Amino acid sequence: MITETNSEQETYALGRDLASRARRGQVFALTGDLGVGKTVLTKGFAAGLGIEEPVNSPTFTILQEYTAGLLPFYHFDVYRIADPEEMDEIGYEDYFFGEGICLVEWADLIEELMPEDTVWITIEKDLERGFDYRRIIIEENPSGDTGRDRSGRD
Repeated sequence: MITETNSEQETYALGRDLASRARRGQVFALTGDLGVGKTVLTKGFAAGLGIEEPVNSPTFTILQEYTAGLLPFYHFDVYRIADPEEMDEIGYEDYFFGEGICLVEWADLIEELMPEDTVWITIEKDLERGFDYRRIIIEENPSGDTGRDRSGRD
C-alpha cells in the first residue's frame, strides 16, 4: 500500500490509524532518511494505542517501553547499533515474539533479525512536491522476503 501525506498532522494520523489495526505480537519496521518523519508517525502510533505519555525517539537508549496503553508498546531506535548482535544484550526476542507491539526505527540495520511477518513502513520525502510531502510505503509480506535492497540505508 502506498499513501501520501502533506503535513505532520497527516503523518501522525496515519500512525494512529495503523495502531488501530495492529494486533498483539505484531512488529513494524520503520525506515527512511533522517528527518523524514519516523518519530512523528511513531507518536501517532502510540496515541492510537492510548499512550498519553510523551513519546521520543530512544536513540541513545535503543528501547523505550510504554505499558499504559491498550497493549504494551515497545519503541526501538537502532540507528546506533553497530552490530546486530548488540540486540541480544537487550533481549530483543522477548519483545519481538512477545505479547506487545514493536515498532523499530532504522530496522534495515538489523533486517536479518526482523521476524518474517514484519510490516515494513518506508517514508520518503520529495521536495519537489513540497517540504511536508511524504510518500509512505507499507508492505505486509508474511513470506519474509522483503525484496528490499540490502546494501545500505534507505
